[in-house]
Amino acid sequence: MAIVNNTTTQAHDAQVIVGIQKHLLNVPSLPLAGATYAPADLVKLVQSRIDSAGVVAAASANWHSTVAAQKALGAKLTPLLRSLRQYVLNSFGETSPVLADFGFTAPKTATKTPEQKVAAAAKAKATREARGTLGKKQKAKVKGTVPATAPSAPSAASQPAVTSPAPAAGTTPRAQ
Repeated sequence: MAIVNNTTTQAHDAQVIVGIQKHLLNVPSLPLAGATYAPADLVKLVQSRIDSAGVVAAASANWHSTVAAQKALGAKLTPLLRSLRQYVLNSFGETSPVLADFGFTAPKTATKTPEQKVAAAAKAKATREARGTLGKKQKAKVKGTVPATAPSAPSAASQPAVTSPAPAAGTTPRAQ
């Protein structure tokens, strides 16, 4: 017999009790698993497992709701405590012993070894070269060029061109 979960166990146990009460109440004793049980005692024992499962289910539901309440409180309280820590740091300073009274510690600054700094600079340079990024001075040297295009002849559909005759060479135009 495969018992899947507490609900099916409780249902099965209730069915066992019904069967005992229906068919075995007139039997004086039942020799089971190396012990002898009266049918009424067997009913009480099976009923105790049903009751125990009910208590466990209630405790489980209570536990789940308590855990959910704790998580909700933590989600509300965590940002407040972060803000309080910042307030205490700003008010008393990073080296103040007052931080310990709150249970806070001073922020730690990361110190890099000279080898780490050299490696970071080399990596940054390689990244800039790979991406083709430039600094301020290099950007200032870069000038855009406009591609040269052949002048376009005015189309006949656009405005008609009005031309005046050009003066002959060596003559000046006269006012009339």
